[in-house]
Amino acid sequence: MARRKKIYEGKAKIMFEGPEPGTIVQYFKDDTTAFNSKKRDVIEGKGVLNNRISEHVMVGLDSVGIPTHFIRRLNMREQLVRAVEIIPLEVVVRNYAAGTLAKRLGIEEGTPLPRPIVEFCYKNDDLGDPLVAEEHIYAFNWASQHDVEHMVTLALRVNDYMSGLLFAVGIRLVDFKIEIGRQYDGDFHRLIVADEITPDSCRLWDIESGKKLDKDVFRLDLGNLSDAYAEVARRLDLLPGNNAVVPRRTG
Repeated sequence: MARRKKIYEGKAKIMFEGPEPGTIVQYFKDDTTAFNSKKRDVIEGKGVLNNRISEHVMVGLDSVGIPTHFIRRLNMREQLVRAVEIIPLEVVVRNYAAGTLAKRLGIEEGTPLPRPIVEFCYKNDDLGDPLVAEEHIYAFNWASQHDVEHMVTLALRVNDYMSGLLFAVGIRLVDFKIEIGRQYDGDFHRLIVADEITPDSCRLWDIESGKKLDKDVFRLDLGNLSDAYAEVARRLDLLPGNNAVVPRRTG
């Protein structure tokens, strides 16, 4: 196989030039980090699971009219995606109090929120991805007001879809973050969901037991991270020879 040009390497993925103009090959690594990379490890098989889970979610989003960068999965660790200009913001949707929200506001973890809350964080590892207000976004020209309104709409639609998908297999979607990119067509652009949607970027709790099935398992030393991610994949009926008894969502 010809050597591919690396475009970017992050904490969990490597991006390579795609085989066609306007495409990128996204490679999922086994590397795992937490606390702004202060804690790190290599979890064997994590990249394979995340590749499969993200594919499943992205295909589902596309099927209900939510545009994504996903084109197709290439192999166990790689997928072909559309090249986009990533807006330098993480869009966070919270359904229950957890993590930094619970700490900031002194709310007991697991408390249901009266409605989904959308927050924005500036994508900058050196600064720890700080929480920002819409006024910061406009002042520093990271996105227009129209784009921000569209980002909120996209995020809430993703939340509706994922909440139902996961509830059907006994998982509570506590919160998640997504990245959104601009896909250009001449002078015009549309916003699409990019990056990944995996247990790396979500908080997922078992509805019955409250057991964590996301990266908090690694953050808080709660057990084997690969087992937690495999449980999510198993419930979504994504593993070969899966004998899961929970129902699979279709359509």
